[in-house]
Amino acid sequence: MIKTMNNNIEHNNKILIKAAQLSKKFDHFTAVDSIDFEIFSGECFGFLGPNGAGKSSTMRMIYCFSDPSSGSLHVLKGETQKYPREIKAELGVVPQEDNLDPDLSVKQNLLLYATYFDIEKKTAKKKTEELLEFFELQEKQNAKIQTLSGGMRRRLLIARALINQPKVLILDEPTTGLDPQARHNIWHRLRQLISQGVTMVLTTHYMEEAELLCDRLIIMDHGKVLARGKPKDLILEHVGHEVLEMRGTAQLLEDYKTKFNKLQKKYSKNGSEIEIEIIGDTLFAKLKGNKINLLQEHPEIQQNSFQLRPAGLEDVFLHLTGRDLRD
Repeated sequence: MIKTMNNNIEHNNKILIKAAQLSKKFDHFTAVDSIDFEIFSGECFGFLGPNGAGKSSTMRMIYCFSDPSSGSLHVLKGETQKYPREIKAELGVVPQEDNLDPDLSVKQNLLLYATYFDIEKKTAKKKTEELLEFFELQEKQNAKIQTLSGGMRRRLLIARALINQPKVLILDEPTTGLDPQARHNIWHRLRQLISQGVTMVLTTHYMEEAELLCDRLIIMDHGKVLARGKPKDLILEHVGHEVLEMRGTAQLLEDYKTKFNKLQKKYSKNGSEIEIEIIGDTLFAKLKGNKINLLQEHPEIQQNSFQLRPAGLEDVFLHLTGRDLRD
C-alpha cells in the first residue's frame, strides 16, 4: 500500500484551499463570477456543472496555471499569485488529456516525472514500485504507452500525479471515455486513497462518480455557484427521496399531472410534496418530505410504462442547470 503525506483519515477543520469572491475574466467574458469555497484536509471536494459553467477555469486557478482576475485564492502555502512554484510542488494534477510520454515505458514515465520534483533516485524508484503495485501495473512496467488500454493509462496518470506525495490531488474528469469496468476500478483506487486521508479536488460529468466519491461539492453554472453541500443533503433538498418516471402520450401525462396536483393538498398535511415536471414523453414526479407509498395508494400507475427509483445527484444537476444541450 502506498503512503501519503496527509495522515488524516477523515477530513478535519484544517482549510487547505480557500477562495473569496474569486473571479476569472477573459476580455468581456466572465468565466468565474465572484465565487467562495473552502476545501478541508482529507476530503474529496467536487466541482460540477455543464460545459461553460466555469469549473475548469476554477481548477486552472487552483493549480496555478491561470491567475485570478479578482478576489483571493489561497492554496496550501498562501496566495496562488505569490507562491505558484511552492504550491505546484505540493500538488498532484491528473489532466483530462492523456499527456503521457509515448516514447517511454510505464516505469520510465514515473521515474522521469519524479525528476521534475528533484526526488532522489532511490526514493523515486521505491515510490514508483509502490505506485505500480497499488494501481496493478507491475506486469506492464516495461510496456510502451501505446500498448496500454484506456483504463491503464488513466491509472498511470493518477500514479504519476502521486509520485511527489502531494498534499492535494487534483482530478480533471478522471474516468472520461472509460468503459464501466475500468471506471469502477479507478473509483476503487480513489476510494482507497480517500480512506488514507488524501485530499482530492474533482471535476466530473459522471454524477454517479461525484455521488460516490465527494464528501462535499458545488454545482456551478454561468460562472456562479448554484448550490453547495453534501451530495445526500443536496438530493433531499432539491429533489426528494424518490422519483417516479412515467412514459406515455401527451394526454396521459397531462391527466396524471392533474391527478398528482390534486393529491398535493392531501399529502402536504403529512409533510409530503409531489413536484411534477413533463419533459418530452416522460413525466417526472419528485417525491419530497415524508415518504409516500405512491404505488400502493395508486396501483393503477403500474398499468403504464413507469419506473420508481431513488433520487440521485443527476436529478439535482438537471433541476438546477436545466436540460438544454451545451456546446
